[in-house]
Amino acid sequence: MLRRFLSLLALCFMLPLHATDLSIDTNLGLHRWTAAQLLARPDVKNISIPSDVAFRRSMQYRAIPLRALLPELKHSDRLQFVSSDGFSVDIPADAILNQAGAEAWLAIEDSRQPWPALPGNKGDAGPFYLVWTHPADANISVEQWPYQIVRIQRTQDAATRFPATAPAASLPVSSPIRYGYTVFQRTCFTCHTLNGEGDAQMGPDLNIPHSPTEYLSDDMLRAFIRNPQSLRRWPEGKMFGFPTQASLSDADLSALLAYLRYMAQHKVSP
Repeated sequence: MLRRFLSLLALCFMLPLHATDLSIDTNLGLHRWTAAQLLARPDVKNISIPSDVAFRRSMQYRAIPLRALLPELKHSDRLQFVSSDGFSVDIPADAILNQAGAEAWLAIEDSRQPWPALPGNKGDAGPFYLVWTHPADANISVEQWPYQIVRIQRTQDAATRFPATAPAASLPVSSPIRYGYTVFQRTCFTCHTLNGEGDAQMGPDLNIPHSPTEYLSDDMLRAFIRNPQSLRRWPEGKMFGFPTQASLSDADLSALLAYLRYMAQHKVSP
C-alpha cells in the first residue's frame, strides 16, 4: 500500500505544471492544441510587452499571432475567450484582424520556463494568455487581456445571447443607459452575471437579489469600482480596480452606474 502511494506521489511530481489544452472553435470546426504543439509551430516568435496588464511590468513571451490560429475569421465576427478561473470576455474580430497598429498574440507558457506568479496572490497566468503589442493604437482595454485561457470560440453579441441583461429597445440610441450597457459588457460582464445571465463565474450577480446601487451610495460605489480594496480589504480578492481615466473614464463610470440603476428596476429572476 505504501509503495503504491509513493508511486502515485512520484507521478504527481512528474506531471507538467499545466495540463490544460486550448480549444479553438472556428468555421473549420473544433481544434485542440497543447502548449507543446503550439510552441513547436514555425510561426512562434519572441515578443516583448513593455507594460503587461496582468504582471504589471515588462514581460517577454513566446507567442503566435492570434489571427494565424483563426482561419476564416471575418471582421463581423465576435470571439469569446473563456478562462479556467471563470473569467469570460467577448472581443470583436476587428481588433484581432487589425493590421494598422495593435496586434493580438497568444502567449504560450513553456513548462520548462514557467512564468512568475501573478501579483496580488492571484495565481498563475498560463498556459495561454492573450497579450497585445501597441494596444493603445486600437484602444484595447485591460479586460481584453484574458489569461488562463481554455477556450476561444465565435459568439453572438451579448443582447442576443442574454436578453435579460439588455435595456429596453424603446430607449433612445443616445441614452446614457444604453451606453452604460456597452461599458458594462466591457468592464463587468467579464467576471459577473446580471439577472442570472452571462458566461462569467468569478463574481456574484450584479442584480439578483440586489444591485450594488441598492446598498451602496453613489460615492461608495464609485470608490469601490476604482479600488475594491478601498471599501473592504481582502487579500484574496480577485477584482481588479479601474483606477485611472485611461482604464475607465468618469463619463463611462457615470454611464455604467446609470445602467445598473436602471436594471435594478428591471429584475428578472433566473
